[in-house]
Amino acid sequence: MIMKTNKILAQRALSLIALLAIVAATVIPASAQTRRRPRPRVRRPAVTRTVTPPVRYYTLGADQTIRVRMDNELNSRTARVGDRFSTTTVDPVYADGVEVIPAGSKVWGRVTTVKRAERRSPGTISVNFNTVEMPNRAKYTVNGSLSSLSGDNDSVNADNESTVEGRSNEKRDIVFIGGGAATGAIIGAIAGGGKGAGLGALIGGALGTGGRVYEKEQQAVVKAGTEFGVSLNRNVSLPEYRTR
Repeated sequence: MIMKTNKILAQRALSLIALLAIVAATVIPASAQTRRRPRPRVRRPAVTRTVTPPVRYYTLGADQTIRVRMDNELNSRTARVGDRFSTTTVDPVYADGVEVIPAGSKVWGRVTTVKRAERRSPGTISVNFNTVEMPNRAKYTVNGSLSSLSGDNDSVNADNESTVEGRSNEKRDIVFIGGGAATGAIIGAIAGGGKGAGLGALIGGALGTGGRVYEKEQQAVVKAGTEFGVSLNRNVSLPEYRTR
């Protein structure tokens, strides 16, 4: 009886061992498949960093005057204080022999005061200039005033770098003054806080004409294409112009 029981136990033990062997044979390969295989190390190419040299700026001095051309018409009959307008530089501007404002740049201005023409009193327009926009869309803040391009009345002188530079330190309020339909506006200097007006040279025709007697009221009309000067009131630092 005992021998028979031992035989049965031995058979059960063998069956259990066989079952465990089957289970182990199934689980171990499956678990091995879930293990991540090490990825081969990929060598990344060396990154070459380009060092950009610092931008050098060049200074345009106060009283330097830039020749510009009017893009749109201004008229003292319709103009309003705050109206924005644009001009285009006629010649490139250089500082220390480096081009900082190419020809074709925009110089933006605003109307600061307007006086309508009255009996025995022509209309006037005062303006200032605040922004230079390059052809590559770069913009820079400036502080500029209207100036004549004539050397007789505003003491300005064209230099060899296609700009005009003032020789006088005297500051005057320069305005457009009505000069009639035939001549358009003329540049005048308002002296003594606006108590008097000294007429400058005619723009676009009859240059060098001095004072004028007005037979009837005339609005100040600055036609598109009219050339005049923008005189800098403060130094401005600009980088060398590049097309990017």
